[in-house]
Amino acid sequence: MIRTASVAAALCAACLTSACVHIGPSRLKADQVDYARALGDAKKREILAAVVGLRYGDAPAFLTVSSIIAAYTFDASGGATANAGSGSQPNYALATGSVSYSNHPTFTFTPTTGEAFASAYIRPLAPALVLPLAEGGIPIDLLLRITAQSVGGLQNGNALGGENSAGAPGFFELLRALRRLQLAGELNVESRKVGDKSDQMSVFLVMGATTSGDSPQITADVARVRKLLHLSSNTRSYEIVYGPSSAWQKADKIPMVTRSVLGILTDLGAQVQVPAERINDGSTKPTVGLIGGETRPTIIVHSGKTAPDNAYVMIPYGGSCYWVDRNDFDSKYAFTVVQNLMALAEADTSSKAPVVTIPAN
Repeated sequence: MIRTASVAAALCAACLTSACVHIGPSRLKADQVDYARALGDAKKREILAAVVGLRYGDAPAFLTVSSIIAAYTFDASGGATANAGSGSQPNYALATGSVSYSNHPTFTFTPTTGEAFASAYIRPLAPALVLPLAEGGIPIDLLLRITAQSVGGLQNGNALGGENSAGAPGFFELLRALRRLQLAGELNVESRKVGDKSDQMSVFLVMGATTSGDSPQITADVARVRKLLHLSSNTRSYEIVYGPSSAWQKADKIPMVTRSVLGILTDLGAQVQVPAERINDGSTKPTVGLIGGETRPTIIVHSGKTAPDNAYVMIPYGGSCYWVDRNDFDSKYAFTVVQNLMALAEADTSSKAPVVTIPAN
């Protein structure tokens, strides 16, 4: 009987110890994906909160997750009691065991302020940072619609209101022509060194093939882009420079004024449809529409008393809910582009990437 109890206690302790030994690897496999998704979802909510807040004139605030400590504790114990008995006392044996498990994650947030805020969110994005994304497969019309305030003097829509708030028809015509060239493989973005310093790069837009086998559509699109931007027909490569068109009156350069991250979020907020009573009571300005065949908002943000359970991203604000529909691929993709642009802008600041620490006993 005593031997049986000892064996039972040993088996109990072995099982508990085995569970304790394997908790670290098992949690690592799950936490790597779970925390990555959680960080992405949190960033989406932060972006939507900034977009909606700017719609109502609220200053955005950004917090960086600087560290994550996922602390798991697993304690196990086992024991055995045996009595051989005597006289009228019966023989008996008892094996006992206990298990305790706890999870106490700790998150550290760092507010983005001062020079880091100015560098990441207020200063315009450099064309050399934005345009190469088109080579990674991002549609160039969507990229320019989000990041460019003007290209070659052609104005994009803006959140300031007034007669020019809807943008110039030629701007959207330019975007459609560039997109067709991109789809045909006749549009490339190249980064080249300027001078002898390797850290200075310029971005060039290369259009059309050198052969005479261009289709009529490609030839027409290249000619239309050159006409809209006042470019020379003697070259295929054009340098993209930052500044208004009046500052660059050259036939081999494309002047571009880019937006800051704050400008991008403000423009997206100006396109959000809000309840009519919020406009009538002065809480916000009328919604900015677009022209030239681009009347659809870049990101469609819905509002209402409640959001659907399967919304792509949702935040409450001022007694209403604002969300992006999960079935709206174009809005979700544009949202992803904005998220990637913010990540690029934040990469130049002094803040470090989140550190995930998982102590598992």
